[in-house]
Amino acid sequence: MNFLEISRVAFMTAFLLYCAAFIFYVVAVTGKTWRNRDPKRHEKNWGRISFAVSSLGLLSHLVYCGTRWAYSGHVPVSNMYEFMTFLSMMIMVAFTIVFIIYRKILLGMFALPLAIIIMAYAAVFPQDVQPLIPSLRSIWLYIHVTLAATGEAFFAVGFVAGLMYLLRAVDFKATDKAGRRQKWWVEFTLFSIIIVLGFIVSVFAFRAAGYEAVFVQNQTTIDTQVEQDSTIEDKEIYNLPPIVGPHQSEPEHIQPFLGMKKPLFDAPSWMRGETAGRKLNTIIWAILTGTVLYLLLRLILRKPLGTALSPALRGIDPDDLDEISYRAIAIGFPIFTLGALVFAMIWAQQAWGRFWGWDPKEVWALITWLFYSAYLHLRLSRGFQGLKSSWLAVLGFLVVMFTLVGVNLIIAGLHSYAGTD
Repeated sequence: MNFLEISRVAFMTAFLLYCAAFIFYVVAVTGKTWRNRDPKRHEKNWGRISFAVSSLGLLSHLVYCGTRWAYSGHVPVSNMYEFMTFLSMMIMVAFTIVFIIYRKILLGMFALPLAIIIMAYAAVFPQDVQPLIPSLRSIWLYIHVTLAATGEAFFAVGFVAGLMYLLRAVDFKATDKAGRRQKWWVEFTLFSIIIVLGFIVSVFAFRAAGYEAVFVQNQTTIDTQVEQDSTIEDKEIYNLPPIVGPHQSEPEHIQPFLGMKKPLFDAPSWMRGETAGRKLNTIIWAILTGTVLYLLLRLILRKPLGTALSPALRGIDPDDLDEISYRAIAIGFPIFTLGALVFAMIWAQQAWGRFWGWDPKEVWALITWLFYSAYLHLRLSRGFQGLKSSWLAVLGFLVVMFTLVGVNLIIAGLHSYAGTD
């Protein structure tokens, strides 16, 4: 068994241990109301078990990182699979640090699912180890990407604590306009998370079914020196049923699905990139599958998700959640600043000959930095605490996730090497 095989086993082991730890955290929180139980003793005992299992998962995750690094010869952050896996590992590192400080069992019930979802999202992408492209063969890969991911991991913990605060503090029985608006935005946040789950479910489901559709694109180029036209035939392979086809393409082979034998429409011409149609198709399937999952959960629970989750947080002090959210973001901000901006610009100068080029990923990294700068400014100078601070923490991480996921799926740029394959 070589290092690559060990890393794959360690990845799956970490994923399963995180799932088990999440179940144990749920038991630790909800089991306090069971009959013939001492609530404090139950929470203490199950909390220890949960933390021990999640720590073993993190240890296995570190083994994955070390063995894949040893096999490839570089830190495993060079593609979407490696980066999202590394991000989930750093989220667990950040969670472990915050948990040791504050000892809040309930934090694990919300942080573990986030790490699990991101690991599952990472597994959607190709897992082969490939040689680094020339622009990535630099010591700045280690510094820029790892520090950026570490900062985003602490933002994730701030997001978890902020969302928990909203579920604890928002009055889900309110009927006034302001109360209904807050309930709607909490529900929209939970729906956004389920959309990511929808993406994972749809990709794995059709991959397991062996679905494939092939399109042919004919691109005509003109050689001005010999004044002759040449046509290049390019094939685009879909692994999801094609609701959206590539721009100006013809289907070569499409497996029927629910009576659908051809795309409903082609990708618009203004969408940049050769894989624009496939990416738009993926987004539509994520939204459709996520919506179905959300409606199924609503049908099972017979109430909005926020209303269903809120009772689990009744016994926790909202001020503690507010402090955890702020502290996590305060730790992550300088790390993110160094990794995503300062060292990124130094690397860009070495790789591309300029410090700043308005690449989509660069622009959204700057937007993320400006947003969290505003958060800390409002928190420290304007006294933004409680609901206002928590809303900003939640919205900030949604911006982070769009920078990591949405930009790769929607917008083409110099960072497209980290996109879907």
